[in-house]
Amino acid sequence: MNEELFEVVNERDEVIDTLPRAEVHARGLLHRAVHVLAFNQAGQLFLQKRSMLKDCFPGVWDSSASGHLAPGETYDTCAVRELREELGITPEHPLEPLFKIDACSRTGQEFVWIYRFQSEGPFHLAPDEVECGDWFHPQEITEWIARAPGDFADAFPLVWERMKQSGHR
Repeated sequence: MNEELFEVVNERDEVIDTLPRAEVHARGLLHRAVHVLAFNQAGQLFLQKRSMLKDCFPGVWDSSASGHLAPGETYDTCAVRELREELGITPEHPLEPLFKIDACSRTGQEFVWIYRFQSEGPFHLAPDEVECGDWFHPQEITEWIARAPGDFADAFPLVWERMKQSGHR
């Protein structure tokens, strides 16, 4: 199997190279990712528990869907692809881009665009990507992160903090 390739970017999020995933992560190089937050009409957020097969953050809770951009892929295209791959759903309407987080240690050196998606499900979870998932009220998530931040992939508490600051919940 060929190793996944990532575009390496500079501090302005401009592509400067393409390298194998393992090398990008091992060297802490800047790269790109998306997080998609699926909210239902009741205002609950769908969180996924990452599969134990994942190489990064196995078995912890994370955004509804997330992933790295493939070479030549846009953030928007990646967000739709990740929804399809992880949750088995293709959105009927364009996703709402909310904000971008600059690459930092908390994001794993990823520039991350955050998207919002309205859905009631049902989702068809990819077992190699997602162990399970559930809907949570925003206050539950805030309290859970405060109580047990280690239950989440590193970037998710930052994503959630920025969501609250931006008023997008």
